[in-house]
Amino acid sequence: MDEWIRRFIEYLAIERSLSANTLDSYERDLRSFQQYIKRRGDLPLEAVQRHHLSAYLGHLHEMGRANSTISRNLAAIRSFFHFLVRENVIVQDPTVHVETPRIEKRLPRVLTPEDVERLLRAPDQTTPSGMRDYAMLELLYATGIRVSELVSLQCEDLHLSGGFLRCMGKGGKERIIPVGEYALHALHTYMEVARPSFIKNRAVNALFLNHHGTQMSRQGFWKILKKYAQEAQIVKEITPHTLRHSFATHLLERGADLRAVQEMLGHADISTTQIYTHVTRGRLKEIYMSAHPRS
Repeated sequence: MDEWIRRFIEYLAIERSLSANTLDSYERDLRSFQQYIKRRGDLPLEAVQRHHLSAYLGHLHEMGRANSTISRNLAAIRSFFHFLVRENVIVQDPTVHVETPRIEKRLPRVLTPEDVERLLRAPDQTTPSGMRDYAMLELLYATGIRVSELVSLQCEDLHLSGGFLRCMGKGGKERIIPVGEYALHALHTYMEVARPSFIKNRAVNALFLNHHGTQMSRQGFWKILKKYAQEAQIVKEITPHTLRHSFATHLLERGADLRAVQEMLGHADISTTQIYTHVTRGRLKEIYMSAHPRS
């Protein structure tokens, strides 16, 4: 199985242009399944049957894995066996008729506009680090891009004079996103004043740099966000995706077109974007319950 997992990951990287993080997730899930199979006699690929897969999913459930995690594992395994059938390694796909665990849809956690304002005021904009951090936070909230897209931005992706950003999303799909006035000002200040202080005698084209003069990492930004959330006294749990959720929700609450929000978020299917309409309806109910005299 080792060799075919390696070939499958290469296929995903070359033919489907998946990101490094997605490839790591696929390989991690497949290696976990491989270890399970090894402990049960190291079955060859052609001997794996539907009941083996069902038993593995049951094993994950017994380990306390969430349905979303089990579903993700099954998706990776299913894609792997589809690949094996296509490559004529096996004749029958054992994942056929294996049921995907039912996942309870959770509404995304969002910040209030007041929370966002407190978060954006937290960085000390008199220091290079503060200018950089403020620019990153403003840009995330202004565009709704993913944190992986944020840290992957190159200087030429930013068009300050035109007021837009070129972003490479999942599957190598490019999208153009408008950038608001506040974020543009923050980015201009960062580029002109702060960014040169991070460059360490080397040609670096990444937009956001760390103290080593190299591209900011997802983990590095995560630590920055947690620090400012604490300083802003935001009690609810916050992740980089929270700003993306907040971006979409606040736009829809103010009458933005759903299709336009879908385009800016880079969602392939509008049903993914529609979850934010549930959030805004929930917000409307809160307003009604607090404001109507006979609620």
